[in-house]
Amino acid sequence: MLALVRPVTSFSELIKKSQQYLPADKVAVIERAHDFARKAHEGQFRESGEPYVEHPLQTALILAELQLDANSIVAALLHDIPENCGVPIAEIQAAFGDEVAKLVDGTTKLGRLSLSEEAMATTETQMENLRKMLVAMAEDLRVVFIKLADRLHNMRTLQALSPEKQHRIAQETLEIYAPLSHRLGIWELKWQLEDLSFRYLEPEKYKKVARLIAARRGQRERLISRVLGTLETEFDKVGLKAEISGRPKHIYSIYQKMEKYSALGKNFDDIHDLLALRVLVATVPDCYSAVGVIHSLWRPLPGEFDDYIANPKPNGYQSLHIIVMYGVTPLEMQIRTHEMHHTAEYGVAAHWRYKEGDQKDIQFEERISWLRQLIEWHRELAGTEEFLESVKTDIFIDQVFVYTPKGEIKDLPKGATPLDFAYRIHTELGHRCIGAKVNGSLVSLSYQLKNGDIVEIMSSKMDKAPSRDWLNPQLGYVRTSHAREKIRQWFRKQERAENIEHGRGILDKEMRRLGIRLTEREELAKLLNYESVDDFLAAIGYGGVSTHQIAAKLTVQPETPRVVSGVALPQQAVSSIKVLGVGDMLAHLSQCCRPVPGDDIIGYVTRSRGVSIHRRDCYNIVNEDEKERLVPVEWGESDALYPVNIHVESWDRVGLMRDITTIVAEEKLNITAASSVSHDDHTVSEYFTLGTRDLAQLSRLLGKIEGVRGVLSVARVGNEATTKTKPLT
Repeated sequence: MLALVRPVTSFSELIKKSQQYLPADKVAVIERAHDFARKAHEGQFRESGEPYVEHPLQTALILAELQLDANSIVAALLHDIPENCGVPIAEIQAAFGDEVAKLVDGTTKLGRLSLSEEAMATTETQMENLRKMLVAMAEDLRVVFIKLADRLHNMRTLQALSPEKQHRIAQETLEIYAPLSHRLGIWELKWQLEDLSFRYLEPEKYKKVARLIAARRGQRERLISRVLGTLETEFDKVGLKAEISGRPKHIYSIYQKMEKYSALGKNFDDIHDLLALRVLVATVPDCYSAVGVIHSLWRPLPGEFDDYIANPKPNGYQSLHIIVMYGVTPLEMQIRTHEMHHTAEYGVAAHWRYKEGDQKDIQFEERISWLRQLIEWHRELAGTEEFLESVKTDIFIDQVFVYTPKGEIKDLPKGATPLDFAYRIHTELGHRCIGAKVNGSLVSLSYQLKNGDIVEIMSSKMDKAPSRDWLNPQLGYVRTSHAREKIRQWFRKQERAENIEHGRGILDKEMRRLGIRLTEREELAKLLNYESVDDFLAAIGYGGVSTHQIAAKLTVQPETPRVVSGVALPQQAVSSIKVLGVGDMLAHLSQCCRPVPGDDIIGYVTRSRGVSIHRRDCYNIVNEDEKERLVPVEWGESDALYPVNIHVESWDRVGLMRDITTIVAEEKLNITAASSVSHDDHTVSEYFTLGTRDLAQLSRLLGKIEGVRGVLSVARVGNEATTKTKPLT
């Protein structure tokens, strides 16, 4: 009797959910689709014994909870009809229109895909392209959303199947559908698919984790309640409107963390982010203001600040992640806007929320460009010949798939040209390109490729240079950044004198910024394996070597003769600096010039404090009269953070300090001292002392700070040869 009532209940829930965000005429179409499905599935039952129509109803309800558009919900109600009921797509098209028919047809084709042995024999390159084509099967990704909702309901009702089927379907779900939900950023589906799969694949481990979580629930809820009260009070004081709630941790993610911690010799009690809060605010500035309030209340855990607002994840996720110490208990918090939260929960699906006229977000194509590169499933999805043929012409709005004369698949952005194709194959083929054929016919080099085109590049057998016209965006010869960069690179290499001069300026600036005095450029060129200084400078000029690479190379020390005595530094350095030829003497880093790994260093034997380690260009070393007290030293391996002073000159503006400290936090470094001086010309001088591992990290950090809006200059400051300090003793 219950099985007969449940479809009515599910239908009522679906209509209620739909009415919350869809207009009456759209809801009426959903009601009509339900009637169509009910009649088509009449007399059909699932293995659980319930009427079959309950399954498409529940699938549609999941999409309504995601607030997808009416056509997606209608297609979900109809998605099993062609195969299970023998109703042709043409009949669905006549009743509900072209768009719904395409969604149903695409979902039906996806339903035919499964793990297969044939897929394992496919080459890695073809596997990646086939994965992309799976997503490109439909005009939009709503087909995939329907399939994910379909799989979620199947997992919710898996108990009706045999243990063998349960295991197979759960394994497939964990390996395919859960990762796909993750890549699409649909957290609301991902965690449910993972937890349900885990429940059937590892039932005993599932129960164990569930018991551990339940045992601490009361304690966690009391602590979170106290934190919530404190935050609400403090936010009210500064006029910050925020919605604060506990953030649930799900069973499979906790299990994964337990496995990771177990390998490190830790246990369940060490998983500190079981205590988690979410703070939702109105604007991006409010996010950073909230962090300021929280840090004023509780001590932040060093290195535990992740800014995914300034640096979103590939799937579009944005949030600030911090961990603070509430007494002796670490507490994880996520701070983001309401809009970011909706994207975090529903991912790409958020862009198909109902809008007047069913218009999609015009920025959607840009927002999902990551998808083409990040579908990383553990197995391949193999399909029918119909599927493989369909990928030639199916629409994926910002991407086209074309073929080489040998039948290899290449993907390019929409609007790509034969030149883009040539450079994708090989740089030299692009440089020597003199023409192209598409599907056997000659075309111009500015021709825009279409799905399914077979592209043949005609090239000169003689050395040929690319044309500067190819870089003119008005002429439309190339679209991809890859092709443009290869063309620019060719021209850079032809203008050697200009490149040398440009490289010299870049190198001098970087060395000044790092506080390094280079007396011999030849030594540095040799260190980076260049035959001459001009070759080295030219490489810098045309981008062949970056300043970060130079700094990193300075940090790597060559092999040295046998160390007579290795002398350990104090606690500020974990490993030792090697002091050559001096026995049993303590060593310490000098405070006057504060060397870091990568600096050229020298030891000075003091009268009472062992060997003091200085930079070679330190004023005290350059002007030291007793040269016999200098001893050779070298950097050893160390994971310590070394103190360094930096000076930032910038225009004074609100938020400047926040922007700089955020960059420092992203490098997982700690600021130990900070001060600033404002000037009458609306500029400000800021001074920071922070810890860095080596010159490479310092170079990267200074480069990022220099890119902050309003920053005029940034440099390391210390005791160079031009700065006099107290004498050595």
